[in-house]
Amino acid sequence: MNTLLLQPTLKPFQWNHVPKSNPTTIIKNQINPPKSQSSAGKIKRLVLTKEGRTKFNISPDRDFYAYPRFVTHVDDNFIATLTDLYRKRLRSEFEVLDLMSSWVSHLPQEVKFKKVVGHGLNPQELAKNPRLDYFVVKDLNQDQEFEFENASFDAVLCTVSVQYLEQPEKVFAEVFRLLRPGGVFIVSFSNRLFYEKAIGAWREGTGFGRVQLVVQYFQCVEGFTEPEVVRKLGDGVKVDGSVFGWIKGLLGFVSGSDPFYAVIAYKNFKPIYE
Repeated sequence: MNTLLLQPTLKPFQWNHVPKSNPTTIIKNQINPPKSQSSAGKIKRLVLTKEGRTKFNISPDRDFYAYPRFVTHVDDNFIATLTDLYRKRLRSEFEVLDLMSSWVSHLPQEVKFKKVVGHGLNPQELAKNPRLDYFVVKDLNQDQEFEFENASFDAVLCTVSVQYLEQPEKVFAEVFRLLRPGGVFIVSFSNRLFYEKAIGAWREGTGFGRVQLVVQYFQCVEGFTEPEVVRKLGDGVKVDGSVFGWIKGLLGFVSGSDPFYAVIAYKNFKPIYE
């Protein structure tokens, strides 16, 4: 009987299936391993609840600010304190963004900054501001992103306006993006406000509570230095900004200078100037 011998079919070895490594790439990766993406500028947590962001007047802010108001919203003592703070914290070579600005920026008259850019909702007010090199009109409650490049400014200022931000976490993160390393963000406020346009968390707060709220805005964004608080409560009796205090102030039942509050933090680190 004939025996049939079967041999298995062997597939030729395919060398091209083995990935080729570039020795140069391997050495480079060993010396400089790929860096993980930085979390700086990211929002770590939300500070406000949905109720805390609500306003009595829910109409678009552009409608509310459609007509110019050529008045100052704080007294002379507040303005003098703020101007002196700017004098100490800002340098003439700075490029400055005046966030939520108006027809006056309260910058020291004797200092000529490299550039001052204004932002607000009323173009007539901004056009009258003599300190602005140019300005942009944007509703930060609708859109929190600017078209400026990363690290465009040495300082960002927000004067007596933080109480109207419905998305403060996103705005503070955007400010972080716009600041250069070591850049400063100065947020100042008093107890005055357009009550119907302030967010609920602000309306219901005291002076101390509002300071802590702004501190939390800074702390919720990765990369800001520990916020510094500046207070000057002024002379005389002042109300706390509640609805009852607002009514008393409107009727002229209280007197004294406006309390001054400022919360200040820097991007990444606080620089030391000689």
